[in-house]
Amino acid sequence: MQAMAETVADAGGWRERKKRATRAALVEAAVRMAAERGVEHITVDAISEAAGVSPRTFFNYFDSREEVFVLIGAESSARVRAAVLAAPDGLSPLEALRDALAVELQEIEQQQELWALHAEVLRRSPDLLARSIGAHLADELGLAEAVAERIGAGSPLFSAARGEDTATEAEQRRRRALGLYPRLVAAVGSAAVRTAVEHWCVRQDEADFDDVFREVFDHLAAGLPEPPPPAAPRRR
Repeated sequence: MQAMAETVADAGGWRERKKRATRAALVEAAVRMAAERGVEHITVDAISEAAGVSPRTFFNYFDSREEVFVLIGAESSARVRAAVLAAPDGLSPLEALRDALAVELQEIEQQQELWALHAEVLRRSPDLLARSIGAHLADELGLAEAVAERIGAGSPLFSAARGEDTATEAEQRRRRALGLYPRLVAAVGSAAVRTAVEHWCVRQDEADFDDVFREVFDHLAAGLPEPPPPAAPRRR
């Protein structure tokens, strides 16, 4: 029985890894092609062919060509929320978020070029940039809800969408259900990731990304005290 359970778990893990690899291949193909040709000049068929899958497979992951650029981190965000909820009780919400994000950002040093290309694609496509910002805010809202649930401050009955709610009304209901603290932790976490990535990108020869990322959260955990001035160079 145990062997069978392990076999099922292995199969589930393999399927999940395959799904993640397929999604990543579609995103990479789309970003590289868009950076070279422009978003308006690529199609779902071209993206699928470059990723080695069928257009039908593409639509298993994204509803439209635009979503491949906008929802680039959707599955990652879901894993971060799950990890925050599953973190050991002894960790503070900020520590739980730090550890969850660290796992998702393990490959940042290998993906720096792709991140830069994606940013350039969005910069040249105002409509996609606006949609990407909206998706980011939605991810942040979901993360705040995970923090609220972790500290026992969630209000699922109040935040649950009603049948007659529009999408905007449902989102407003969710936001009203959140206290200030969960929203602040989620916003701080998002800012910490952005700051760490931007800082490391221009100083890759000075430190590993993981060290920069951990230092950012160390500053936050310490309450952002002003650091001491840099030591003056010694005179010879």
